Amino acid sequence: MNTLWNAAAALVLSTGAAFAAAHATPMVEASDQDVSNGVVSAEKVVAGENGWLVVHRTGADMKPGPVVGYAPLRAGETADVAAILQEEVKPGEMLMLMVHAEAGGMKTGVFEYTLGAKEDGPIKPDGKLVMTVITAK
Repeated sequence: MNTLWNAAAALVLSTGAAFAAAHATPMVEASDQDVSNGVVSAEKVVAGENGWLVVHRTGADMKPGPVVGYAPLRAGETADVAAILQEEVKPGEMLMLMVHAEAGGMKTGVFEYTLGAKEDGPIKPDGKLVMTVITAK
């Protein structure tokens, strides 16, 4: 009986955690930072499902440009997400840190997005991108 009770409790807890992760408000929290070490970090990311924190170049127009880095995300809230930059980013350049899905591609766990593609593309709750813009120092 105890085993059955423990299994039921575990199911309820895991289902509750999955429900909470899927219904948390997606967001990215990051600050202007030194990227001379080739890494850009978000202090906190909330995603409703597994996906990617993607680093796009951007400018004054605030439109996402080419991808310069990415890191995998777990569903729910994750602290200190670090993405290795694949290109040099100079002080003063603006970067858009954005949540992308792990959906539509050919392989799970492989980032397949290219600018404008649907594979592993940005999530858009209520039609809005989940992102923040920082300036490299």
